Amino acid sequence: MGMTVVEKILARASGQRVVKAGNVVEPAVDLAMSHENAALVMNQFAEIYKDTGLETKIWDPSKIAIIFDHRVPAESSKTATNQKKIRDFVAKQGITKFHDIRADEGGICHQILPENGYVRPGGVIVGTDSHTTSHGALGAFSFGIGATEMAAVWALGRVLNVEVPGTIKVIVRGKLREGVLPKDIILHVIGKLTAEGANFKVIEFHGDGIASMTTSGRLTVCNMTVEAGATSGIVPADEETARYLREEAGVSDAAERVAPDPDAVYSQVLEVDAAALSPQIACPHTVDNVKPVGEVKDVRVQQIVIGSCTNGRLDDLQAAAKILKGRRVAKGVRMLVFPASWRIYKDAMRQGVLSDLVEAGAVVMNPGCGCCLGVHQGALGDGEVALSTTNRNFKGRMGNPNAEVYLCSPAVAAASALTGVITDPR
Repeated sequence: MGMTVVEKILARASGQRVVKAGNVVEPAVDLAMSHENAALVMNQFAEIYKDTGLETKIWDPSKIAIIFDHRVPAESSKTATNQKKIRDFVAKQGITKFHDIRADEGGICHQILPENGYVRPGGVIVGTDSHTTSHGALGAFSFGIGATEMAAVWALGRVLNVEVPGTIKVIVRGKLREGVLPKDIILHVIGKLTAEGANFKVIEFHGDGIASMTTSGRLTVCNMTVEAGATSGIVPADEETARYLREEAGVSDAAERVAPDPDAVYSQVLEVDAAALSPQIACPHTVDNVKPVGEVKDVRVQQIVIGSCTNGRLDDLQAAAKILKGRRVAKGVRMLVFPASWRIYKDAMRQGVLSDLVEAGAVVMNPGCGCCLGVHQGALGDGEVALSTTNRNFKGRMGNPNAEVYLCSPAVAAASALTGVITDPR
């Protein structure tokens, strides 16, 4: 009986020939990522060494990445002080994969990792953020853990007591039509599986619809697998993975490709006809409350958000700018754009994409996560409605439990910005 991609990765990382769903393993970690919540990990890390007389030393500083992105620039003295403590810790421990609040290196953690070549196919990636699932787009097993678990990783270089997850196979067939984007695929999948339908499972993506998809689109798809309850999403590495690593991430060494065995066992198989798909909307207040855009009519919006770790890449901004160029955002609508990294920001600036967005009335923000989770830049007022390319819409997600959040693709967001109501971009 064969193994899935994640079973193969965990077998290698735990030094075993074969593992199966339900086995408990302790895999070696290839990369451990935190953002500002590294301050919590630091506290737990210190507790491990308390009263031992041993020096608090990370097992391998080269395998730690820390990125400031959730509250940037700092919105309070408390945040600024925590960021200062992290900077001091980074310097003391010799951590080189550190991305501060700078326009030459900063951005959202789930964009910084792939674009800097930190993620490699076949690796085990852990992060103190639930959307660490994103990095499965490059053929890695990537998942979120808590601060206490991460402290143990910092000390030992392994994740303790990991139960090998079962795998759901999603086959995407066909080519997306004009105005339909990878975000629509994953919203559709979440709607089919439901918010708990992939609990403690991995979603493994296949089909010509995935093979023809860029790494940017795959990052979007894997990013939101956690919204179906999944431990991770993964796209087996292929030619597109190798191209991205070589041309965009600057990786020169050959990428390991881990493919599932032909007789791998899946807990479920779901097929998606990409050619038949229309733009999708996740309605308040759950991500699995998904409907085709044509069924969501006359919903007036006050705030449009394009960006985040889900849809803040260059092609996302280009899709929005193509629709907005030469036009104006509707009166009564404010539009915020958060590029996912400063590299993307500068590329979009050089291409004139940001100019097109600004001339249309959009406000371009610095890369960051604050608006998405409602802690910094762009909170909603009572009774307001936001249409966002982000990843969550539970009550209060964008800072106000008395507001509503709808989720969509950049194309739907841009079209809706022009009309002031949720609109089909086609």
